[in-house]
Amino acid sequence: MKNMIYTEHDLLTTKYTKVLEEKEYSYNAPHTFEVVRKLDENSEFNPKTDLLAKIHFQEGPIKECGVNGVCNEDLLVMVIRRLQGFQESEFKCRENAMAITKIEEALLWLRKRTMGREARGVEGTHTV
Repeated sequence: MKNMIYTEHDLLTTKYTKVLEEKEYSYNAPHTFEVVRKLDENSEFNPKTDLLAKIHFQEGPIKECGVNGVCNEDLLVMVIRRLQGFQESEFKCRENAMAITKIEEALLWLRKRTMGREARGVEGTHTV
């Protein structure tokens, strides 16, 4: 958890877990995130049991830095697949269906962004 700070968002619940992000980063956004188990005030953090996931996103443009992390789209597809699994079970609900639709919409917007960058010949580079 060194050099990590808690991620804050109005809709993020911290009832069971907390999300941390790197404090200092390059390329305009954090690239490393950790999800940790929420501890009570008397517990000391144990990285072997309390660190649930560490995610490193692509850092820098692929054509300039090579592939070195996951893409936004990768994680969105994982969430869609997980929700689809619930939809194929007794946990099927309207809220899951709506979430799938909205995440697919987010993927479409990200794809549109990529298509525009490809059309301008700057996809995979640090050029606007």
